[in-house]
Amino acid sequence: MKKLVLAVALVGMGSLAMAQQTPPQDQEGRRAEMHQKFQEKEREHLDKMQKDLNLNQSQVAQIKALHEKRKAEMKADFDKNKDQRQARMQEMKTKRDQMDADMKQILTPQQYDKWQMDRKAKMEQRKVAMKEKGMKGGKMHRPMKTAAPEKN
Repeated sequence: MKKLVLAVALVGMGSLAMAQQTPPQDQEGRRAEMHQKFQEKEREHLDKMQKDLNLNQSQVAQIKALHEKRKAEMKADFDKNKDQRQARMQEMKTKRDQMDADMKQILTPQQYDKWQMDRKAKMEQRKVAMKEKGMKGGKMHRPMKTAAPEKN
């Protein structure tokens, strides 16, 4: 009975993992859609600023240019740090693989399989929790709170 439950769980996790993978065309379509939504939000934000702050067209153009400059700087910083980020990711992967090998030496095959399944289940729980909190890739996708006025 235990083997049957274990087999069903493994098949279920395998099919779930395969369902997570999307074809490259889908990824490109979603990327383009997200880019379009981002640009729309930028326009809405700029329109709101113009209305709230009573900006003239010159100020709007300057703010738009400032935003574009800032975006370019952030992209350059991101690209510049790409090698360091990849090196850190590789280092983490190496450590994770070493931990895995060490655990395999210590545990029995049944204990190792259970440990692996528990680890995967915890990872799925974390993913769900991050989605519920509005996070993706460790970044918040919620509007920032504004400071409350001081009370005297």
